[in-house]
Amino acid sequence: MPKVLISDKMDPQAAQIFRDRGVEVDEITGLKPDELKAIIGQYDGLAIRSATKVTKDILDAATNLKVIGRAGIGVDNVDIPYASSKGVVVMNTPFGNSITTAEHAIALMFALARQLPEADASTQAGKWEKNRFMGVEVTGKTLGLIGAGNIGSIVASRALGLKMKVVAYDPFLTPERAIEMGVEKADLDTLLAKADFITLHTPLTDQTRNILSRENLAKTKKGVRIVNCARGGLIDEAALKEGLESGHIGGAALDVFQTEPATDNPLFGTPNFISTPHLGASTNEAQVNVALQVAEQLSDYLLTGGVTNALNVPSLSAEEAPKVRPYLALAENLGSLIGQLAHDNLTNISIEVEGAAAELNIKPITGAVLAGLMKVYSDTVNMVNAPFLAKERGLDVREVRHEREGDYHSLLRVTVETSRGARSVAGTLFGNASPRLVEIFGIKVEADLDGHMLYIVNTDTPGFIGAVGSTLGAAKINIGTFHLGRREAGGEAVLLLSVDEPVPQELMSAISALPGVRMVRALKF
Repeated sequence: MPKVLISDKMDPQAAQIFRDRGVEVDEITGLKPDELKAIIGQYDGLAIRSATKVTKDILDAATNLKVIGRAGIGVDNVDIPYASSKGVVVMNTPFGNSITTAEHAIALMFALARQLPEADASTQAGKWEKNRFMGVEVTGKTLGLIGAGNIGSIVASRALGLKMKVVAYDPFLTPERAIEMGVEKADLDTLLAKADFITLHTPLTDQTRNILSRENLAKTKKGVRIVNCARGGLIDEAALKEGLESGHIGGAALDVFQTEPATDNPLFGTPNFISTPHLGASTNEAQVNVALQVAEQLSDYLLTGGVTNALNVPSLSAEEAPKVRPYLALAENLGSLIGQLAHDNLTNISIEVEGAAAELNIKPITGAVLAGLMKVYSDTVNMVNAPFLAKERGLDVREVRHEREGDYHSLLRVTVETSRGARSVAGTLFGNASPRLVEIFGIKVEADLDGHMLYIVNTDTPGFIGAVGSTLGAAKINIGTFHLGRREAGGEAVLLLSVDEPVPQELMSAISALPGVRMVRALKF
């Protein structure tokens, strides 16, 4: 009989689910690391929330552990790469608190509209300042939704019920899905110009960090009210404070902060500012939901091998795994590359396989491509849940097999439709094991995709490579590899180079200023 440890406080119904399903369970909470390390070896599964830290030491001691289940979304407390190397599946429950978080965003929007915290404090202080607190109606106002995934779509439906207009910015939101949701799909600048209220529902990634930057906050309507129940770091907090003090921003409500716990923040005490201590998931219903879901998921895996919301493994049978697994790294790299270079206004994606790859189970390959693509915008996406997230956003995914034999023994091609037309990248396996890029946007170029890289599009002219090398060298940035390609002599050329560390924005600007440069992008794999 499988045995599970619940090491963080959880709704008692979770333990009962394990017992009802035939899984032995112990509930031992509040363990210190050494205490957990001493007993973890006897368990097949571990159910946690945020308190338990599953470190390398714990995993080394977990000699029988097969699966870790996090009741909630964030898994910062689990060393996922090391768990993967130990063969331990890591799962979370990303949708158990969606309604709760969406409702908190709506609650904060109302609190801003009617100045409820200030009015409460004033009234309980014995004042009766009826004329001081002149609010605004939400009816007829425009809500700007940044992120239209699971939580964002719930907020949109609630806002529409309040007779608001909803404008949504999400690169993965298709026009068809926008119509289905009843929202207007828009680019970020349009949203900023139209919105009376803005709510954020996107994870924190390199692309979304400071999405409400000083520059973008300046593009908003005067008097805009902003709500963030998603992740700290999406808003430039210093610029937000200045906007509140100047009156350009009519109000802001944050449930999340760049540094947490936020026991001391410059925004505290700013007029028209509301804060809550990361309460987005804090309802009785949400805590019950995630506890029940994690118990069901762990039971399924331990009893039947079923995988749900896994963060580190694809769905593969024992027979398929050795053949498919080498393609997964290639697929994820190609998805990541095209996601970093052509992520704006995606409507559909085509995954094509030919040669040896056409004989394989394409579903895990598709999952890996989508995971690489969507990791640009999500910190919980994986090969298992990426197809669901793509479908949720209305992204049309096509899988194509070609029986033909091409220039390579095996080829994987990923094509997306963007507002600028089709964009395509292709790769193969060298020696049936090593992923290699062989084409990018119609230009032949062979490159390993790894670590920090620069993608430069330029006019093919003599001396250009030397100029790039000198610019990086002067900044003491070491170059690992150069990979070159061009359409024709003197025409458009591509340079992909690997570097030992991230390239600062100032240096990116210096490279952009070099003669002949058309585009510079920093990439990370």
